[in-house]
Amino acid sequence: MNKDTVKGTIDDAAGGAKRKVGEWTGDTQTQAEGAAQQVKGKVEKAWGNTKDAVHDMKKKGDENAQEETRQEDLEHSGSRH
Repeated sequence: MNKDTVKGTIDDAAGGAKRKVGEWTGDTQTQAEGAAQQVKGKVEKAWGNTKDAVHDMKKKGDENAQEETRQEDLEHSGSRH
């Protein structure tokens, strides 16, 4: 989990609470601000999750490339004898 995901989670929760307070008090401005903060949080979370997924794919690709290199080295060292 990266900082965007954490910040997004916090903004989503805080926005939800703010929106709810606005509903309870009948304050439409607070409701709108809370809803906007929730949307911002959801976007931040999605961006953070995307960054994590790309990082994970890159890491997996690097691991696969290393394994392929090890296999090739084993194949070549075995054919020399």
